[in-house]
Amino acid sequence: MSTAHEVPAAEDESLIWPFPKPTSRVSLAYRELAVAANGTPAQIAELGDLNALPRPWLPATCTDPVLRTDLWKWLDRVAAWINHEYVFDPAGIIPPCWPRHPHLIHELAVLADQRYRTHEALTSDPIEEWHRYTLPAFLERMRARMQSHCERQHSQWPARSRYLNHVSEPEVRRRTEAYAGDLRTLSTEPGQAATLPGAPRLSVVDPQTGELLD
Repeated sequence: MSTAHEVPAAEDESLIWPFPKPTSRVSLAYRELAVAANGTPAQIAELGDLNALPRPWLPATCTDPVLRTDLWKWLDRVAAWINHEYVFDPAGIIPPCWPRHPHLIHELAVLADQRYRTHEALTSDPIEEWHRYTLPAFLERMRARMQSHCERQHSQWPARSRYLNHVSEPEVRRRTEAYAGDLRTLSTEPGQAATLPGAPRLSVVDPQTGELLD
């Protein structure tokens, strides 16, 4: 997905770049959320299940393929905008491989949403809070997690082997046994063990697809 033509070139002589506007489908998602929050009962009823409305700050809720594509385009522009407008030291650059880092996807979506909402404010308080807390906290967390990885090219997930161990069948079984032991300590009356329906049962996760396996 190329968005290079949709952001100013690095040689652009403008002193500042405007914050990227949400793409059309993302804008529609925000309009529907605004109606859900402030619309008339009739307007709200037309939206259907409000819990099913996509939230751009939660990418996993944007299940429509066109909306999801638009969201990625917008976040890509926002990442480039932040790097140009707010990052001076190379250690603070959002890496170009950010879509391959789930933690950056989750955080960038919230960062973009919070910045977008400052345009609705009638005072400078929200943008001051974004400058003082939201953006610095994001950059600090990113630096702490990324360390020196992905400085020149994308690095494979260093914690992958530990994650695979965490979701492996032996470790899932050990946790299940620990939970069952904890449940056996519960009692309905002092000194009387509770009658339990059975030990909780966990699923093993396929590390490639994220699918829960029985």
